[in-house]
Amino acid sequence: MDPVAARRPRDAEATRAALLHAGMRFFTQHGYGATTVRQIADEAGVNVALINRYFTSKEGLFEACLVEAGAVLENAAAEVAPDEAGSADDDGVTARIAAAISRQATGTRAADEPHSLLLLLRSSGDDDAERLRLAMLAGYAEKLAGAAGWTRGDDDAVLLRAQVLLATAVGIAVLRAAEGFAPLAQATHAQLRPVMRDTVEALLG
Repeated sequence: MDPVAARRPRDAEATRAALLHAGMRFFTQHGYGATTVRQIADEAGVNVALINRYFTSKEGLFEACLVEAGAVLENAAAEVAPDEAGSADDDGVTARIAAAISRQATGTRAADEPHSLLLLLRSSGDDDAERLRLAMLAGYAEKLAGAAGWTRGDDDAVLLRAQVLLATAVGIAVLRAAEGFAPLAQATHAQLRPVMRDTVEALLG
């Protein structure tokens, strides 16, 4: 096999991942409007034309970043969703929700990694991306409400409380980005979890 041809799939995958990572970082830190495709390409170390090749456009890259952020929320939702047996951990569903929320709020990532909750706050001005962004946030709030016994068609009071809980997590993520906002900015997942458990208990318990 031609060694150059053999490298192409891996190179393409690595290039796409580099653009996605750079896009996540710039969109999260600077917002959609203030970010240019040149900045993203330079950060990824590739030709700017490759953004169109892999993502069609800047809007397409932003949407791909939202999908990536949504996958993180889906993983967190799986932590609180009842399993087939309807079982929970020893501390119960409140602790499971608190653990998932505090992990999202603190972010278990390297210092240079973007925060998925912060990215989901950013609007691109593109209607399709905006619908996707809001749908991801709404879906996660519904998973939180569902873990507390809410089902679609029920009174929205529980869903409202779940959305307030999600908004709390987003607010924590925003304030943690301000390094001088101590002690919240320096709080670890282990430190924040009992505080979030009290919050979950108050809202959904």
